[in-house]
Amino acid sequence: MKITLVKKINKDGNFCRKCVNVVEKLEKKGLMGHIDQIVVADEREPSSEGLDLAIKHGVEAAPFFIVDHEDGSTQVYSTYVRFFKEILNQKTSEREEVSEIMDRYPELDFI
Repeated sequence: MKITLVKKINKDGNFCRKCVNVVEKLEKKGLMGHIDQIVVADEREPSSEGLDLAIKHGVEAAPFFIVDHEDGSTQVYSTYVRFFKEILNQKTSEREEVSEIMDRYPELDFI
C-alpha cells in the first residue's frame, strides 16, 4: 500500500491551518512513517501536482489522503478521522470528529 498526503499552500504562501493540524496529529502519534509521499496543492501555482490530484479525484478540500492498494485499487480520504480509523487503525475522539465536521461545514451551528 502507498499513502500520499496532499496538503495545500494558500495564496499567501502559508500551509492551510487544517493541513498543519493534521500533520501535527500524525507527528504526535508517531504515524508520519506511514505516509509514503507528501504532495503540495499550491494555490499560487494552478498546475501544481496537488491541485492536479484534487481535480483528478474530485476533492475540494485539503488535506486529503490517496491510498493506492496492492490490488491496484485506489481510495481517497478527504477526512482525516476516517483515514485514521480505516487505514491507520487509530481511534479518534468524538471531539476530533465534531471538530472535523465543523471545519468542513462552518455554516453548521451546533448547540
